[in-house]
Amino acid sequence: MLNAQPEKTFIRNKAAQVFALVFVTEYLTKWPKFFFDILSVVGLNPRGVDLYLRILMAIDAEVVDRDVIHTAEEARRNTLLKDTMREQCIPNLVESWYQILQTYQQSNSELTCQCLEVIGSYVSWIDLTLIANDRFINMLLSHLSVEVLREEACDCLYEIVNKGMDPIDKTKLVESLCQVLQSAGFFSINQEEDVDFLARFSKLVNGMGQSLIISWSKLVKAGDLKSAQDTLQSIESKVPLMLQLLVHEDDDISSNIIVFCYEYLQILKQLAMLSNQQKANLEAVMLAVIKKLTYDDEYNFENEGEDEAMFVEYRKQLKLLLDRLAQVSPELLLTSVRRVFNNTLQNWQTTPFMEVEVAIRLLFMLGEAIPASHGAHFCGDAAKASVLQDMMRTLVTSGVSAYNHTSVTLEYFETVVRYEKFFAVEPIHIPNILMAFLDHRGLRHASPKVRSRTAYLFSRFVKSLHKQMNTFVEDILRRIQDLLELSPPENGFQTLLTSDDQLFIYETAGVLIVNSDYPADRKHILMRNLLSPLMEKFKILLEKLMLEQDEERQSVLADCLNHSVGFASRTSKAFSNKQTVKQCGCSEVYLDCLRTFLPALSCPVQKEVLRGGVRTFLHRMIICLEEEVLPFIPTASEHMLKDCEAKDLQEFIPLINQITAKFKTQVSAFLQQVFMPLLHAIFEMLIRPAEENDQSASLDKQMLRRSYFAFLQTVSGSGMSEVIANQGPENVERVLFTVIQGAVEYPDPIAQKTCFIILSKLVELWGGKDGLVGFADFVYKHIVPACFLAPLKPSFDLTDAQTVLALSECAVTMKTIYIKRGLECIHYLQQEYLPSLQVAPEIIQEFCQALQQPDAKVFKNYLKVFFQRAKP
Repeated sequence: MLNAQPEKTFIRNKAAQVFALVFVTEYLTKWPKFFFDILSVVGLNPRGVDLYLRILMAIDAEVVDRDVIHTAEEARRNTLLKDTMREQCIPNLVESWYQILQTYQQSNSELTCQCLEVIGSYVSWIDLTLIANDRFINMLLSHLSVEVLREEACDCLYEIVNKGMDPIDKTKLVESLCQVLQSAGFFSINQEEDVDFLARFSKLVNGMGQSLIISWSKLVKAGDLKSAQDTLQSIESKVPLMLQLLVHEDDDISSNIIVFCYEYLQILKQLAMLSNQQKANLEAVMLAVIKKLTYDDEYNFENEGEDEAMFVEYRKQLKLLLDRLAQVSPELLLTSVRRVFNNTLQNWQTTPFMEVEVAIRLLFMLGEAIPASHGAHFCGDAAKASVLQDMMRTLVTSGVSAYNHTSVTLEYFETVVRYEKFFAVEPIHIPNILMAFLDHRGLRHASPKVRSRTAYLFSRFVKSLHKQMNTFVEDILRRIQDLLELSPPENGFQTLLTSDDQLFIYETAGVLIVNSDYPADRKHILMRNLLSPLMEKFKILLEKLMLEQDEERQSVLADCLNHSVGFASRTSKAFSNKQTVKQCGCSEVYLDCLRTFLPALSCPVQKEVLRGGVRTFLHRMIICLEEEVLPFIPTASEHMLKDCEAKDLQEFIPLINQITAKFKTQVSAFLQQVFMPLLHAIFEMLIRPAEENDQSASLDKQMLRRSYFAFLQTVSGSGMSEVIANQGPENVERVLFTVIQGAVEYPDPIAQKTCFIILSKLVELWGGKDGLVGFADFVYKHIVPACFLAPLKPSFDLTDAQTVLALSECAVTMKTIYIKRGLECIHYLQQEYLPSLQVAPEIIQEFCQALQQPDAKVFKNYLKVFFQRAKP
């Protein structure tokens, strides 16, 4: 206060935070006069007032702010602080605010705004009558006419209106405030030019509307129908103002009133019968939504930035209003959309793009606003089906698909695909739609954005209408031929579609071939025609890559090779249980693909990219070709295990798991052969030293360890435990010790859970009297201790959900040992192991009784309690 120059703002904010923390810790015990002391020093000195107001805001942030998550203890403390403040000093604080406002409202707008912000923050939990009285309200209303104060005054009034209170009192408060605002001319929206103020005013009106609706709901619930009717009239009287704000050209002003509008529609939905005025209000909301959905001239479709993103979000809010309108009066919505749609499409050639786009958009939005089970919009409710069918017929016959604007084109194709079931009802339109997809309007459009989206939509369209596509299959395949070309980067030719877009085109081609009515030999020829060019290109590019020295060129070639594998893989998504690869006569084509792609695994450069692509293709072929893929697996595995990194191994293991789980004993010989080489590669990778702070390497190792345990789980759980047993005593022991290590030593509950699943499975298989030689000793020396040592570790957090699952599997392991070894296990625990842990005799007795309970859940629950007590 005494410095010649004021402190910098951040220093003042930090000082306020320090005071607030002192307040929180000292106010209830050592410094009950906290506020009085500060006020006595500050007086009305402007710099002192500034700090005082900042302290009050910092206290609000510490004690009241609802966006901050407090612990239960903090919440109790905060409640006590507020209660004590209410008793001891709130009236004095309120008086100080009034004095500050009176003193500075004309001379220091910054302090006045700060004070209004403080009032707005505190009003939610103090006695409202201290603020909602003539002297304060009159002052706030006078601030609404002062340019530099009006926005903050508006926000302060919003907080006052939002304060929870008796519904009848709330209605009176809002009504009196509205009368004053109206008589002061604030309801004349069209005469107000300050859009920033109008945005705040819109928020205030929204708050008043919401408050009245909450009051109405409470009164209806309480059965006070007279007061409820009065409140409803009060709500209705605000609707004209709400509509003016909703339709305002500034989207922020409109957006701020949407919640009031939405909740008003909710009231209308609950009323048994609507008055003529309410029906007119509904229609007005409908027209406002249609108007506000429309793009403005400034929207930049080529380079969408923050403003465009905000409009997209705003459109989502309007969609919610449209959906609610549909719930109140689906007939009105259908009629309104039909009128706008038909009027616009009659003259689309001379209509601005934004009006054409919004007309089609409204038709699109009807699909969600008036939903139908599984998209069956064209059956059931005859009136609705007829209107939608008429509009769809108009859409596809009007020629609007030729409109030269990306927004209209995209909306057209989105709507066609949303209502694909229309084409099952009127298949006569399919050829025209296919042409629109395939020519300059769709996949060959000048805009990459349109081409990309159309590729996806075309694939959806063909998939959903594959039964209607039979007569067009070969024509479509011929027309998309150039879009299927794998474009090697060196020819400088810019393809129409990106490789991601081409994936959809390949999938579409696959769907057309597989679902056609052609005999198997014809499907085989078409599929070979589709995939042969890929295979030829792949061979040429692989040769080039082998010879290429430049790393950048190598990377480009490898990506191209990877795309070709991805395209072939994507065509296989068309097959199903009804239409298998074998039934379609396509096995040989995909086997040829395998023969073509597998040599890439031995390529000395760009291994990660090439192996990733081929591995994904193998995953698909295991599903599609079934046992026909098996002869290729050993060679592929051998190459993938050469010179590999942790990530390669981690991604290779799921492939082995898939083969093991699917083919089980059919692949036992292969598993025997690959088991130890795979494990040696994993072990070597896990013991490889890494820099202490290399988090990436540490994470890679953790993920590899998880993959390794998942592999052992798959082998032991697929009836293939003899694969482990046949690896020789030393190797078996080494594997078992890694599982024990995983269960106990690594603080990774996901891996621990898997390890206990493996251990309980092996105990089940080998733990009986005629089990694996020496395994019973291993159970007592290592598995039983693991079941105790793991949960006793400090890192084993029993409040963590994953850890609780690991403990659950630990309980299953103990239970399985008891089932397999019987009383011998109980004797070992009672006489040897638990006494060695210094467990009290009565607890040992309790533990063994729980273990012998027939219901496994009893022991699981007990084990959690046991370790909670045992841990320090």
